[in-house]
Amino acid sequence: MKKFLTYLGLILIILACMSIIRTFFWTTETATPVPVDSAQTVVIDEQTAAQNLAHALQFKTISEQDTAQIDYAAFDSLHAFLRHTFPRVHARLSLQKFGKSLLFTWQAPNSARKPFALLAHQDVVPVIPGTEQDWQHPPFAGIISDGYIHGRGALDDKASMMALLEAAEYLLGQGFTPERTLYFIFGQDEEIGGARGAARIARYFQEQGIEFDMVLDEGGAIAEGLMPGIDTPIALVGIAEKGYLSIELTVRAAGGHSSVPPKHTAIGILSRAITRLEDSPFPANLRYSTEMMRGLGDKAPFLQRLLFANQWLFAPLLKKVMSGKPSASASIRTTTAVTMASAGVKENVLPIEATAVVNFRILPGETRESVVARVRRIIDDPQVEIRRLGGSDPSPVSRTDSPAFALLKNTIRASMPLPDLAIAPYLVMAGTDAKHFSSLSENVYRFIPFHILQQDMKSIHGTNERIEVENYAQVIGFYIRLFRAAGQ
Repeated sequence: MKKFLTYLGLILIILACMSIIRTFFWTTETATPVPVDSAQTVVIDEQTAAQNLAHALQFKTISEQDTAQIDYAAFDSLHAFLRHTFPRVHARLSLQKFGKSLLFTWQAPNSARKPFALLAHQDVVPVIPGTEQDWQHPPFAGIISDGYIHGRGALDDKASMMALLEAAEYLLGQGFTPERTLYFIFGQDEEIGGARGAARIARYFQEQGIEFDMVLDEGGAIAEGLMPGIDTPIALVGIAEKGYLSIELTVRAAGGHSSVPPKHTAIGILSRAITRLEDSPFPANLRYSTEMMRGLGDKAPFLQRLLFANQWLFAPLLKKVMSGKPSASASIRTTTAVTMASAGVKENVLPIEATAVVNFRILPGETRESVVARVRRIIDDPQVEIRRLGGSDPSPVSRTDSPAFALLKNTIRASMPLPDLAIAPYLVMAGTDAKHFSSLSENVYRFIPFHILQQDMKSIHGTNERIEVENYAQVIGFYIRLFRAAGQ
């Protein structure tokens, strides 16, 4: 027995040493550095830029789910404002319109390099009815106060569109010509899927045989205070995004008086199906959390790095711990969310129909078809009709070992005065217009250098959306440096 315990102790010591060594040699750099000249002067007129964005936020370019309710005149008014505010852009760049969506082409002379595509969207989500009084400033007033620009779209996503145009106007004023062609793509309906905007423009590029060396859209930002144990700011660069699918479940029954109920009403049968789905979560996949943790390197607490660097030993523990937190669980699996339900017309009448909608955010590796097949298998009840409502598959996963990714990382570092900034790839939980461009580039990234604190996260699609004036100027500077370095 003593000999056995000695051998066991030696094995445990060896395992511990192996784990520690793997942790220390767990690399963080996966791309060859591409130089970005951070010494080049970028002097932004912060107040003028802030006023321009504030004015843009006043246009109610709201994407309504019922497209018949959209005020398209607001888009026309916004376009007139852009023409007035950015005269050099409109004189030098060519402009094509796809409905209310805009495509600007900044042509590079005699460039054999593949172009870059820079995406943003004009539309915003509605203000939640009944929350208007909760806003510090009216959501469409475009107020500058206390060092912030307030209004719907300040983060999602007019700030990105306006910053792109500000950067181009700035460089045109200096006589700059890009060394590769740049396309600015401003969709009209990202908030409802992008079918009439970015998807339509992506088809145009496919028809023209145009591919991109890099596509850059919203999705990631510089987050601070969002990850336990990590105090340093993190630039989260989206390398993929989840898919989207909603499924309608319907149960039909004979109905009748509630005084003579069957063993299970339509609502009961539907509830059982919902419970089965909620009790059978999709399997966990640590790939994207691992990529992010690897990017954080020594900025992450040693224990976290130890666990992720040694998944051969700790994967079951990681999956269990992460599954217990909704935000972490969403990063490692396809999520299941029951979002709508309807049944019954009167308290003493048995419902003849009960319906529910279940929304899935699909992890790369799954598809809409595989999700539907799993739902049918789990519910396993012929009384429950299952109807797919639409959606999109997850995007392909973009490379982190490419010159385009290295250029993006170095531009972030050159643009943001944050010496401890960590840069890490991650999986975007929501959908963006970038998904429509997946077949046009192997380097599709989702990032804008918005510096978002924990208290600001809820303002996106919520109340009191805002961006700091200083940070907005940094976003403009980021695009300026990116355009200057695009020829590399």
